[in-house]
Amino acid sequence: QVQLAEFGGGLVQPGESLRISCVVSGISFSNYGLGWFRQVSGKERELVAAISWTGGAWYLEPVKGRFTISRDNAKNTLYLQMNTLKVEDTAVYTCAARAYATEYTRDYDYWGQGTQVTVSS
Repeated sequence: QVQLAEFGGGLVQPGESLRISCVVSGISFSNYGLGWFRQVSGKERELVAAISWTGGAWYLEPVKGRFTISRDNAKNTLYLQMNTLKVEDTAVYTCAARAYATEYTRDYDYWGQGTQVTVSS
């Protein structure tokens, strides 16, 4: 059974940093491309960052230079380091996986439940 579980969400102030994690089980993690999506209530879900199974990365323009996606294949874990957070980064962040996905893949097969990130003063 494939499971993706996100950790690390919370409430931070504008300008602060937060790292969220996604622990994956039930797949050959190193053969999967992964993505972080976010969604605000009433809006469409958007891909924020993606990392290919070979390590290539892609970022949504508004987060470039502030967010860093990374993976630890030994720990079956995906990370999203978020720096200089803004109020508009507030959303539910969800991780997703697909076999042999590149950083340009937009369709994913497996999804986590999401973790809330709130940026507010």
